[in-house]
Amino acid sequence: MSKKVKIKQVRSTIKRLESQKRTLEALGLRKIGMEVEHELTSSISGMVDKVKHLVEVNPVK
Repeated sequence: MSKKVKIKQVRSTIKRLESQKRTLEALGLRKIGMEVEHELTSSISGMVDKVKHLVEVNPVK
């Protein structure tokens, strides 16, 4: 069974690179405070790593 994580956007996308904005959109995050749940795959892990300064990641219990 894959591990699930909860990803929350905590910082704004203003003055960020376009690729970082697109990565947040691909994760399903559009506004500060939004939370989404994803299974922790290598692709999700890579996307989170790219925007780690804009999000918080917590395991789902």
